[in-house]
Amino acid sequence: MRAKMQLTLVAQPQDFFRELVTAALSKQKVSIQPETEFYLVNLLNQFMHADRLYTRSVNGEPEERPLAILVKEALEHNRAHERVSLFRHIGDVSLYKAGYFQESLNRKLVDIDYYIKMGGAAYSQVAYNAEENHLRSLYEELSYRFATLVDILADVSETTTPRDEKDLLRLYELWLRTKSERAAKALQQAGILPNETVKKDFQ
Repeated sequence: MRAKMQLTLVAQPQDFFRELVTAALSKQKVSIQPETEFYLVNLLNQFMHADRLYTRSVNGEPEERPLAILVKEALEHNRAHERVSLFRHIGDVSLYKAGYFQESLNRKLVDIDYYIKMGGAAYSQVAYNAEENHLRSLYEELSYRFATLVDILADVSETTTPRDEKDLLRLYELWLRTKSERAAKALQQAGILPNETVKKDFQ
């Protein structure tokens, strides 16, 4: 079965991710537009190539720049199409990192709350500039349900990545920060009952 799953991932990654996203939505009892579900699947498929996480320098080399700098550039851009494209990139990168690498962000200077705030705001800008109703509706949902969608991608990540004791500790810290229902359920499944009174020990 494991060999078959790996083969499916290599041969038809989009179908593989669709199954994972559908399962995560069902598990968390979350209902979203079909277009939004497709967007999540496509996002996972695109970021199989790590270079999609980066922008390009003037020399064409991939580089990772702070989200705040990218937002500043987007706001100052003269061309509407390029501005919207950059905001969409900010939203995509924020959603992917906050979801797929959610637990690892707790040890970094910039935490998950930052990505949720920046990503949701970026998608809101894309929705505002969308000319077609179905695109506006899509990006509005990506914006106002950003935190929920982060949890969906985190569930996909959990399914494809083994978890050890350090991961559980990071998951607990994540729950303390965000009160994520997904994190709480994952802790409970591991035999850990989330308790907010312990929060001071982690500060």
